Amino acid sequence: MAHDFNLRAPAGANKQKKVLGRGQGSGRGTTAGKGHKGQKARSGGKTYVGFEGGQMPLYRRLARRGFSNAPFKKEWQIVNLGEIDKRYAEGETVDLISLHEKGFLKGKSPVKVLAVGDLSKKLSFKVAAVSAGAKDKIEKAGGDIILNPPLPKARPRKKNEKAVKAGGNK
Repeated sequence: MAHDFNLRAPAGANKQKKVLGRGQGSGRGTTAGKGHKGQKARSGGKTYVGFEGGQMPLYRRLARRGFSNAPFKKEWQIVNLGEIDKRYAEGETVDLISLHEKGFLKGKSPVKVLAVGDLSKKLSFKVAAVSAGAKDKIEKAGGDIILNPPLPKARPRKKNEKAVKAGGNK
């Protein structure tokens, strides 16, 4: 059975590529849209971000001082008790898997429960951290808390680094 599909791209969807530097008659000959001479007119004539024409760039002229602990900052995923109270039934366990299933978690950061809102159900919590206020509210509701801090990431061993035996250096 022959199909007679008449599929066409809308007008202006497909532009023809401009042919540059192919003689005066093409309309884009001679300098091929690159202006007259200079570094940007040459082949391979690119500059890096922050290039100032050979002058010492600003990022190298300014001194770098100090230290920041920002790379070592610990990110927490915050979950409020009021939201937990709405979505959990009596006697359920609040852990990473159940929080993920109920749509609380977005990333892989450890979870911290905060005391925003009230808790009216007896729930079991297995999370990385709980605020002092949340701990009081959970215990008043009859729930229990098991803190399970996330495991530290294993550091890959370097090629020349040997495993240290239990007996120490001999």
